[in-house]
Amino acid sequence: MATAPRPRTTTRDPEELAQRLTAWLAGRLPGAKAVDVRVPASNGLSSETLLFDIEHPEPPLRACALRLAADPAAYTVFPVYDLPRQYRTMRLVADRTDVPVPRVQWLEEDPGSLGAPFFVMERVQGRVPPDVMPYTYEGNWLHAASDAERERLEDASVGLLARLHDQVPVGEADFLVSPGDGSALRRHVEAQRTYYEWVIDGLSRSPLIEDAFDRLDALWPHDEGETVLSWGDARIGNVIYDGFEPAAVLDWEMAALAPREVDLGWMIYLHRFFQDLTVSFGQPGLPGFLRRDHVESRYAELTGHTPRDMDFHILYAALRHAVVMLRVAYRQVHFGESAVPADPDTLILHHDSLRAMVQGSYGN
Repeated sequence: MATAPRPRTTTRDPEELAQRLTAWLAGRLPGAKAVDVRVPASNGLSSETLLFDIEHPEPPLRACALRLAADPAAYTVFPVYDLPRQYRTMRLVADRTDVPVPRVQWLEEDPGSLGAPFFVMERVQGRVPPDVMPYTYEGNWLHAASDAERERLEDASVGLLARLHDQVPVGEADFLVSPGDGSALRRHVEAQRTYYEWVIDGLSRSPLIEDAFDRLDALWPHDEGETVLSWGDARIGNVIYDGFEPAAVLDWEMAALAPREVDLGWMIYLHRFFQDLTVSFGQPGLPGFLRRDHVESRYAELTGHTPRDMDFHILYAALRHAVVMLRVAYRQVHFGESAVPADPDTLILHHDSLRAMVQGSYGN
């Protein structure tokens, strides 16, 4: 994926969106105009983002970003886009923690204005570790940084998880409870099973993903641990950095209630995904960065909680990522960008490493 053309993400017309946004803004802030409306080059594969500035003598925000629910015509990555839930999550994190999140200003639940619900937040200046080409490749700011600078960024990023997990009262986040019965972890995993069934509806099943679910059952923790507010997409590619310090934490659409280790496993594995990909293309990558042992020890130092059952949680992260990757691959097929191979498991970019995890042969 890091060396292929970026898959199609929308069927919407950016110029039409800009005109409709200007009309909507005038109703919220009389006399205001939305100017320099644009789609960022790094626009995501799920929700869409617009960047714009407000032209007004006293705007509540001047530099803005708008998160718009995904275009249903674009073969969406997820079945539901609950923008009010994301908005509420960001407000809760801003009110109850010192984790930096962009200030949210307006929530529009009526799809009539832009064709889907959206919210507007401040646009935070800084830089983000790139996904394409990934930050593990040569030629970007994080790869070019010194070991000490990357260590500073790593420590600060793990600190985001520590503060989020320790500072949010779980009772105030009950709107993030996953449906179903049982513990928070059971509900979280069952939600992933439901998502997988949605992804493969009418299409080829993935024996590898199903083997991974079976392996999870075999590794299930005896003590699932404390339930916290889980960011869900806990990776450095969702953080804006000022220098090497976090300035804003982005992308809360996967937030849920879950054990602490769900975020830790995701942060560790998503880096390993990029690192493995980089090595496969003949580059050394960043082998000393975001190592499992370093992340676990730093988190324990900050919280007093020693991460446990991490083989389970790193496998779970790889499994969750595989389901997303399978959906993205099927979307590329839908738009004629690729064809379905004889073995559907090969649609999953990290199928070799996931298989190794299922077999217990993937190194730390």
